[in-house]
Amino acid sequence: MIPGFEQIVEERIRQAQQNGTFDDLEGAGKPLVLEDMTGVPEELRLAYKILKNADCKPPELQLKDEIFQTEQLLAAMEDTREKYRTLKKLNLLIMKFNTVRGASTAFELPQRYEARLVERFGQK
Repeated sequence: MIPGFEQIVEERIRQAQQNGTFDDLEGAGKPLVLEDMTGVPEELRLAYKILKNADCKPPELQLKDEIFQTEQLLAAMEDTREKYRTLKKLNLLIMKFNTVRGASTAFELPQRYEARLVERFGQK
């Protein structure tokens, strides 16, 4: 810290304490709720915290949300052509998700195939 700056900060904190500025703070007297970040590398914790506070999601979570929304949309569709186009989009999103993750193929999301749709269309 800049020399002398610490003294200014400490003095202002003391003045605020004397004036009772800290008396009515939300959560006063309660334990702090600390977030468990043990799974995040130490050098990335601050960045993750900033992104979380800004309500930003990592790309893989954004893709997962989009996959879920597309699946919901697909389930509600009636038109066969639209279903097929949406299915192609869904498979592209799943492929992108699996690529972004870079994990073992054993943990990849399976793509949805038109055979399942054809079976469902035959039932209607």
